[in-house]
Amino acid sequence: MSQTMKTILAVDDEPNMLRLLEISLRQAGYKPLTAKDGREALDIIRSQHVDCVVSDLHMPYMSGLQLLKAIRTGSADGVQNKQANPDLPVIIVTAQGEVKTAIEAMKNGASDYILRPFDLEELELAITRALSFARLVVENQYLREEKVIDKSMVGNSPAMQQLFQSIHQVAPEKATVLIAGETGTGKELVARAIHEGSPRSEGLFVAVNCAAIPNEMLESELFGHEKGAFTGAIKERTGKFELADGGTLFLDEVTEMPMQLQAKLLRALQESVIERVGGNHPISVDIRVVAATNRDPREAIKDGKLREDLYYRLNVFRIDLPALRARKDDIAPLARHFLARRHVDISAAAIDALACYEWPGNVRELENVLERAAIISGNQTIMPQHLPADMVNHVPLQTAESAPPSSALVLPAAVEALERRLIAEALVATQGNKSKAAKLLEISERSLWYKLSQYQMS
Repeated sequence: MSQTMKTILAVDDEPNMLRLLEISLRQAGYKPLTAKDGREALDIIRSQHVDCVVSDLHMPYMSGLQLLKAIRTGSADGVQNKQANPDLPVIIVTAQGEVKTAIEAMKNGASDYILRPFDLEELELAITRALSFARLVVENQYLREEKVIDKSMVGNSPAMQQLFQSIHQVAPEKATVLIAGETGTGKELVARAIHEGSPRSEGLFVAVNCAAIPNEMLESELFGHEKGAFTGAIKERTGKFELADGGTLFLDEVTEMPMQLQAKLLRALQESVIERVGGNHPISVDIRVVAATNRDPREAIKDGKLREDLYYRLNVFRIDLPALRARKDDIAPLARHFLARRHVDISAAAIDALACYEWPGNVRELENVLERAAIISGNQTIMPQHLPADMVNHVPLQTAESAPPSSALVLPAAVEALERRLIAEALVATQGNKSKAAKLLEISERSLWYKLSQYQMS
């Protein structure tokens, strides 16, 4: 759990006990708030951020059990709580002879209960358990919503070896990281690798695509908001900064963030403190930020898309990702990696076609092309004819194995060489079955026999 100071609300109608709780909580490293009854407690919960409530069971106006119900459901015995919070941890303090009532409180959603008299260690242990469970609830909810794709970085090229070295160097450090690279080069994969190799790997990796969220919603997405902060804010929302507390926040396409919001981001990075939209209570966060952009950061500064001071704050350690066309040696292992999920093979001719293409969409485009090709091939060996036509047309005629050098640029000879190769690979893929090979080549069996005779292929 993050070491960020948590706010604990103590509720008790006895002044001496309330003072004791306040002192004990402060000694335990928490920020204490106090309320002398349930109604005052609800006012505090509505107006301030609270991480956990420690409440006495018997109090005037509203018992601890009624307070619990008001927090969970929004009302209790006619008392309305406009800021219902079903996930807020509540610990009930009760006397030795009231264990049954305490158990009833647990059934109604209390996180735990402790018996009077208690010592500081017992109180701290109960709070730690309650906070840990509350965080697990939030994390599980986030992980259910987050679509994590099972991918890994693949490549043996010098550019990839340099990338692996950079990740290994920066992962254990606290420094912010700026990842620059074209769309589809795998910026999020690199950010995840940095997170997994860091001391924060037990915390959450929270990704936010700044270009995919409307500007008017992005601030709430990042920093959260209080109920009633704006039209449609019908309940309190925890932002991605709070969610990533103790872990890593990945800001993809950070240059697409509005300039006024970049100022708030800069302050959060410098002070490790945020405020929710519509709130006036500072919330401490302990996160590592990894940012990414598909633009040249210097050009973005010139174009007024990126604050220069934010750039320097993010650019502590920079990683530049190579485009796929700059590491074509990795195309074959990448293709086999993606196709291994479907248990599909790919022919050498198809690999040649892929290697001759420029890949403006980079690795993401390669993955999509291979998925389409696997479907077209019926999950059989992928041949050039299963690839998009513009990729097959990129295959240089010199790759035709049977074409003599002197005729490499003579169309009939090059076509014959390419046909020979495709027919041979189709026959290998179908173990010599002419009918299946013809279907794979998308020609009639009679045409295949004619070609075999014409080219004297056995």
